[in-house]
Amino acid sequence: MQVNTYLLFDGNCEAAFKFYEENLGGKTLSMMRYEGSPAAAQVPSEWRNKILHARMGIGDVVVMASDAPPGRYSAAQGFSVALGVDKPQEAERIFEALKHGGKVGMLLEKTFFAERFGMVVDRFGIPWMILCENAA
Repeated sequence: MQVNTYLLFDGNCEAAFKFYEENLGGKTLSMMRYEGSPAAAQVPSEWRNKILHARMGIGDVVVMASDAPPGRYSAAQGFSVALGVDKPQEAERIFEALKHGGKVGMLLEKTFFAERFGMVVDRFGIPWMILCENAA
């Protein structure tokens, strides 16, 4: 069995994936648009270039995503995507990138359980927890 994160976007999935490629070292594995699929008839014509399904590799996991059809998107809540890194400097770099245009929930700082920990909702509406654990 495999569990993957599936993110829903409000029309900006492609921009989010480009941002994650640049800042998280992700690699887009596939990206399918509504246009050319049976789902094209279920969305307005101006939505057909949006993303029906995409897959990205980040580290050794796959994140999947799509643009929710008009009227079906709701903001993410009740979860965060946890991103673990080995070095505090990497946590700081990623946190700075994710917070640009987003909203900080908890500043990235040293805690009793981590060298660095912080929470942010990025400009695409995805909540993240950035964690650099204490050295063993």
